[in-house]
Amino acid sequence: MGFPQTLAQAAPARTLPELRKASKRLSCHKRYKIQKKIREHHRKVRKEAKKRGRKKPKKDPGVPSAAPFKEELLREAEQRKQRLEELKQKQKLNRQKEHEKKRKLEAKKNAAKIQEKAEGKDSSAKSKAKPKKLPNKNSKKSFCRELQKVIEASDVVLEVLDARDPMGCRCPQLEQAVTCSGGDKKLLLVLNKTDLVPKENLEKWLNYLKKEFPTVAFKSATLMKDKTMQEQVTKRRARVDLSRTTECFGSKCLVKLLQEYGKTQNKAIQVGVVGFPNVGKSSIINSLKGVRACNVGLTRGVTKSMQIVHIDKQTKILDSPSIIADPSNSALALALRSIIDTEESGSADVLEAADAILNHCSKQQVTIHYSIPDFSNTEEFLTLLAQKRGMLKKGGVPDVENVAKLLLCDWTGAKISYHSQPPGSWRPPPYLTEKKIAEMQECFNLNKLEEENNTTVQALKQPSPASSIIFQSSGMVNGTIEENKVIEETPEWENLETSKEGDTEEEDFTESDDDPDDVEEEEEMDVEEESKVQVTRKAKLGKRQTSPTNSEKQIAESEHSNSLSLNLDKTADEDDAYDFNTDYV
Repeated sequence: MGFPQTLAQAAPARTLPELRKASKRLSCHKRYKIQKKIREHHRKVRKEAKKRGRKKPKKDPGVPSAAPFKEELLREAEQRKQRLEELKQKQKLNRQKEHEKKRKLEAKKNAAKIQEKAEGKDSSAKSKAKPKKLPNKNSKKSFCRELQKVIEASDVVLEVLDARDPMGCRCPQLEQAVTCSGGDKKLLLVLNKTDLVPKENLEKWLNYLKKEFPTVAFKSATLMKDKTMQEQVTKRRARVDLSRTTECFGSKCLVKLLQEYGKTQNKAIQVGVVGFPNVGKSSIINSLKGVRACNVGLTRGVTKSMQIVHIDKQTKILDSPSIIADPSNSALALALRSIIDTEESGSADVLEAADAILNHCSKQQVTIHYSIPDFSNTEEFLTLLAQKRGMLKKGGVPDVENVAKLLLCDWTGAKISYHSQPPGSWRPPPYLTEKKIAEMQECFNLNKLEEENNTTVQALKQPSPASSIIFQSSGMVNGTIEENKVIEETPEWENLETSKEGDTEEEDFTESDDDPDDVEEEEEMDVEEESKVQVTRKAKLGKRQTSPTNSEKQIAESEHSNSLSLNLDKTADEDDAYDFNTDYV
């Protein structure tokens, strides 16, 4: 006998029927009624428009061909239009900056709220406490902190100098810190980029600098293979001549000098590489290693922290961030040796830096090098250079700011050959006594070093004195090494946040909350109306009116279209208006 089935087992599972969507079909009576209502609405709108009447826009008569000052009037109108266009561009940039400031403030507020919630603070403490600032690797204090680590950990400090302006690359604060640190810490000078100066000038500088510190002539390899990349041979690479760029001079001399010093100390030594931006610190390390171990680039401040590179079992190289130039230095020193971000820096800083460089070099040689005509000031030079290289903005306006940035990159990079003369008489700095000089030179074979330098100078391909630009150096550049002496420049949006509170910040930014497209349309209408009124007033001085030119026809057509858009105002009552948003079909 079978067991009786339960109700769940006996009854099959029932599925619910799918719900049907409501039909959109209408009866003919209702559809015809809607169509009739629409016709009545359109008829009423036409009747109201007919009562108001259409005001035809007055055509711009333009400048008569018989007018006595027609060319001057047209020229003035074109200049006025160009000025108004530049004004609109500036206003647009200001609006974008305001939006960017507001966005940064909001992002900072949100980050502060998230941080406070994670820490679990009370609501009262949240409103009063300021958010803790995370350490910024791009800050000047971080650079000084890492530089101090390199100096303290190094047995030998290599101060890298640009051979085109060696005195302008020396930092007295750094040299004093190394020489007065006590112990057996040594300081060597490495004269880099020696292929960009004439041979006679290089020999003069080597003879001058070796009186204070042991000096090594060096030419680093500019293109190195990355150790993490596999070799790839392509047709495009085969066309590039890498024989000169990958050639390195002075690396064997420097490695032997460091190895001999390590043998005298009977221990593994650490060598710190320091210097101002764009003197070639990382390039020297890559040349000693033989591969691209450190990042290099034309932008200043690529190296942001200490990096250890092993040359051999007994030698370690420590790469360091750049020395921070003191703001009290001259404009030329700040232009060439300070960490200027060309992408974020303002136009005033870049133009001031370009002006300082051009004022300290031969004007005739600069015009020959850049193949431009004679100029009277820096602005004219940048304008001519922008026109020659095709760097123009909208409307054919020369892009002076970007050309100034390009000029800075040329003079700090390894592109332009210029040279400065060493001082006529040798005067050691006050921190360098004869005893200190003897301490720095001991444990080094100076005679062998001089022979190696002569070999390097003879092997280099150097420019002639006529093709190298004569440059007036500003002397030693003061640098900031200690972290507590660094003056950080706070951004503008941080100053806004500290000076304004809650409600005032929101009120300040309400003006820039408008849609930029709407604001631009209003400005264009104002510009067109103003230009038309002034042209027509001056045109009445002529005898008779003639047909307008092509540009004036375009202005009249735009005015006609603007007036039509303004005249299409609907004044029908809301009770009689038909609701077009409802879907009746």
